[in-house]
Amino acid sequence: MNPVDALHTFTRVAELASFTQAAAQLGLPKASVSLAVQQLEAQLGTRLLLRTTRRVQLTPDGQVFYERCKDVLADLDELQGLFQQQPAQLSGRLRVDMPVGTARQLVLPSLPGFLRAHPGVHLELSCTDRRVDLVREGFDCVLRVGPLEDSGLIARPLGQLSQSNCASPAYLAAAGTPRRLEDLSQHQLVHYQPQLGGRQTGWEWVDERGQTRTLPMPGSLSVNSTEAYQGACLAGLGLIQAPTAGLRGLLEQGLLVEVLPEFRAPPLPVSLLYPHRRQLARRVQVFMDWLAEVLKPYLDEPPARSEPSQPSDTARKASRSSSSMVP
Repeated sequence: MNPVDALHTFTRVAELASFTQAAAQLGLPKASVSLAVQQLEAQLGTRLLLRTTRRVQLTPDGQVFYERCKDVLADLDELQGLFQQQPAQLSGRLRVDMPVGTARQLVLPSLPGFLRAHPGVHLELSCTDRRVDLVREGFDCVLRVGPLEDSGLIARPLGQLSQSNCASPAYLAAAGTPRRLEDLSQHQLVHYQPQLGGRQTGWEWVDERGQTRTLPMPGSLSVNSTEAYQGACLAGLGLIQAPTAGLRGLLEQGLLVEVLPEFRAPPLPVSLLYPHRRQLARRVQVFMDWLAEVLKPYLDEPPARSEPSQPSDTARKASRSSSSMVP
């Protein structure tokens, strides 16, 4: 059995949890199916399936191998249709990570349309404020908000999120409304820390020369979740500085009030990160283009030129954001 057929055979056994049913569907003798899996295990040097008289179950290594097999087979299907005038329908798994607030408020409302247009795609959407390891955890692309560090990943800049300073009406009624930077010494700041116990940055603003400056501020609460960050502000626990896109509805409803608009924090760059690959799967390219269009209305200063479909010298290498603060 050739290697591609062996991968097809293994995935069918894994999905059906049965050598007998897999053999019947593939039109092969059960002995051939069993031998193909045994040869794969011998080549890999690990057990992929646990076999008992009642069931067939993936081992932990088998689960990892199964997920990668699906990706490889989907890529092969795309490759076979690469030069067809009518490209083959998108198919396969797509694993993406993005911040919680961005997914809930901006992306998920538009996602049904994408999945209807591409029914062959199975999207695994990770929504977390934790900065995932794109390569180790097998993500096809991740959306990051904030400054990027140098690494072996490729960054596609999408634009910037402007930020606003907000407080709840109840907080302002009790503590007063700050009119000048000097007033902030009498106020509480909710501190956002991706890693609790880290350095508290304080109040940030951009001065007349375009330089970012920081003012230490008191605060009795630190959080590592963007949902908790916004919730703390709504509860009257202090001032926050967060992307305007995620606050717009609360401001319009009067649940939050903007303060010190002339002393806003610098805008946050928004980027898509993906591994350095010679040829991205078409489903990844299509999804990234779709996501860029979904986010475009919320972003300021979009890139002057779009990124080529393949990485080049003009594509910036980047790593996970040093700040995952999002709407």
